[in-house]
Amino acid sequence: MTFVRPKGGIREVTSTPTEYSVQDGKATRRRLEEQDSLGLAQQRLRVGDLATAEREASKALKLNPQSSAAYTLLAVIADRRGQSKEAGERYRRAAELSPNDGGMLNNYGAWLCGNGFAAEALVWFDRSIATPGYGGTAGALANAGGCALQTGQYERVETDLRKALALDPKNAYALVSMARNEYRLGHYMAARAFIERRLTAAPVDAGVLQLAADIESKLGDMAAAEKYRQRQRAEFPDATAGRPGESARP
Repeated sequence: MTFVRPKGGIREVTSTPTEYSVQDGKATRRRLEEQDSLGLAQQRLRVGDLATAEREASKALKLNPQSSAAYTLLAVIADRRGQSKEAGERYRRAAELSPNDGGMLNNYGAWLCGNGFAAEALVWFDRSIATPGYGGTAGALANAGGCALQTGQYERVETDLRKALALDPKNAYALVSMARNEYRLGHYMAARAFIERRLTAAPVDAGVLQLAADIESKLGDMAAAEKYRQRQRAEFPDATAGRPGESARP
């Protein structure tokens, strides 16, 4: 699934403490402190320092209990720690606080779809897609199409995925989801075309290589299939092969 980074005026900070003027009003100082904490939390999250990221995001939330950006950062941290339920609660709170932010709606939908609540997820994706001025519509459409494919709601799979690719031809999740759908339909040449586009669009995971191998096997090109399997074993030695057409979510 495609997640988006939290918005809300987050700015990057360095290790140099911010100096505030004594003339700054209390509300202004709190807002600047919140922005600094959010920026530092995002910075530390990027390098895997979850403890510091959590501390700074919690500080930002204390400064502004209505901060959807802080809730989103805390959700990502919880997700990385395997605390799925807690992550979901925070994604939902962020979406509730920012009902007109397509990114927050998309994030919660992605969590729902990844945790077995596909029907509910599609409602949130639709709300995200309908948000005026949302710049991540392609990602939300790709998420909706991929989620529909996972749950057998095939009537909207191709529609959403093709809309996503019209907006973003290199959207990795839309491409692999189209490849899966064409594989499901037995359209193996079309599946090959989409998986080849996926392979060049972004770094791959074991599931993408497994699907590529499955497609080549159906087309009778065993040499190409074995090439993908060798690459899978070399790059992802701990991955286990799934059934044909099944692959991990990119």
